[in-house]
Amino acid sequence: MTDAVAERYDRFARAEAPGRSDVYVEWATGVATDAAVQGVLERLTPQQRQPPLVFAVSRLLGAPVGGYRPWRDFVLAHADELVTECARRGVQINEPLRLAALLPALSLIEGPIALLELGAAAGLCLYPDRYSFRIDGADGRARRLLDPSDGPSAVRLRSAVPGGLPELRVPEVTWRAGIDLDPIDVRSPADRTWLESLIWPGEHERSERIAAAMAIVAADPPMLRAGDAVEQLEAVVAQAPAGAKLVITTPGVLVYLPRPRRLELIERIRALDAHWVTIDPPALHDAWRPAIDPAAFRGFAVALDARVVADADPLGRWWEWHPGIGPDAA
Repeated sequence: MTDAVAERYDRFARAEAPGRSDVYVEWATGVATDAAVQGVLERLTPQQRQPPLVFAVSRLLGAPVGGYRPWRDFVLAHADELVTECARRGVQINEPLRLAALLPALSLIEGPIALLELGAAAGLCLYPDRYSFRIDGADGRARRLLDPSDGPSAVRLRSAVPGGLPELRVPEVTWRAGIDLDPIDVRSPADRTWLESLIWPGEHERSERIAAAMAIVAADPPMLRAGDAVEQLEAVVAQAPAGAKLVITTPGVLVYLPRPRRLELIERIRALDAHWVTIDPPALHDAWRPAIDPAAFRGFAVALDARVVADADPLGRWWEWHPGIGPDAA
């Protein structure tokens, strides 16, 4: 099992952390060749010992953010505490920038909408109507600016979009709710600290964006239901108001479900009188209608009602309209 831990951390150091966090590159590189730390992580399941989770939990517990040696000493000194905390938590990538990638799909839905997110964490992705959007071209210049109805937001979601642009608009949201195994309440100092721990060291722009989004959410919290999305779906849907079109989003949650559970959730969503907006690895499932070729994507597939409309970075830093297989395709 040590080889599996070493390989996972080596891959993270080489392919996932570069360009985002020099600290995490150094930590992961160290773990990949450190038998003592690998022995601690072997006490966890593969899901529980994912580098972003282990690193976030260690920081939550007080690990110093700096070189590998001080971090290693902390982990070995607090091994039991680290294992216990990792076993009860999961990675909750509550990145509001993902809404930039979902915008082309949301723009196709006539409002007003009742928005339900599965895997909502703190619900930061339930406020597309409260954020501003900036669409940049390949040269970094703004191509399109969209603001909420009451003016520019403290949260500006900036993404690069090469190629053609579809018609875009800020959605009108009249109700918002989320389901999560372990919801985060941004009004709780402890929960806010955990959410901040999930931001990788060096991601200063992301830290500012999430802080501003948390302020918006704290002022008008959504309804967050704790529990399994498959089991809680119908009960929460029943609370959606009449007169608004129900829109269910699954940004990044399906990849964490075992395949049978994933397929069950997709079928339950599609059986409802609702729109479904998702962003997934194109090979994750075969619910796409029509079928797609995963090799045609450089990122994730963004879809409305299982019909792909865009190719996108999973965190929303860029997206590209996909007219060849989108709703405007011949």
